[in-house]
Amino acid sequence: MNTEPSQPGRAYQVIAGRVESAILSGELKPGDRLPSERELVEQYGVSRPTVREALRLLESNHLVKSRLGDRRGPIVLPASSHSLQKSLTRLTSGDIVGFASLLQFRMIIESAAVVLAATNRSESELLELERANARMRASVELGYEDFSAADFDFHRIVARASGNPLLELSGEAVRESVLNLIQQRIIDSGDSRGQMLASIRHHDELLHAIRHRDGRLASWLTRDGLFWYYYDYVEEKERPGLRSLADEVRPAENAGN
Repeated sequence: MNTEPSQPGRAYQVIAGRVESAILSGELKPGDRLPSERELVEQYGVSRPTVREALRLLESNHLVKSRLGDRRGPIVLPASSHSLQKSLTRLTSGDIVGFASLLQFRMIIESAAVVLAATNRSESELLELERANARMRASVELGYEDFSAADFDFHRIVARASGNPLLELSGEAVRESVLNLIQQRIIDSGDSRGQMLASIRHHDELLHAIRHRDGRLASWLTRDGLFWYYYDYVEEKERPGLRSLADEVRPAENAGN
């Protein structure tokens, strides 16, 4: 990891920037460890508080993780959607991007991911999807937050099964942003149970399409399902733009493999 000065700025920012560059370049890989705090102090010729501030910055960006009581250096984390999700949160909280635009983006991202997942998924990933679907059913009685967590897992597995890490990371970020905006409104609506049951029916169909490698049907189910699930939370004037993504005749099922 290069320790020669390469950019101006506060010392802790320079150190964090060098570590980040090493992670992005692949010099440091997920699971690798940084030098210990003492070693970093010696390596960069800075004070212990400066090193700690650099590590705090890296942790806040979900690049590394320190464990309490562990004298070894922080561990490098796998790629995360945190930064993208943080940016989406800023855009939506500042009214730069509305809920309808965010939902439209989710429809596009997830319908693409599910086409690839239907083609690329392994038998072990299919089993993971079946288990996540079962958890959704079991969590209906526990409440919307537990149900939502199981639902999130289902879609995370679909995105991973697509084989495209960009779809996986962007899909995770946009799902979190949608939930941050709308989850409490669903809970307060008084009909969260009805929505959960409708979602289970939708996921049963989606799982069936993925099982039979029917990407075209899975894509339509994703777009149509998202449109109707969030229909009541989108302003009437913005519904046509969303409907244009979902308004197709349901494809006939193929025979699969």
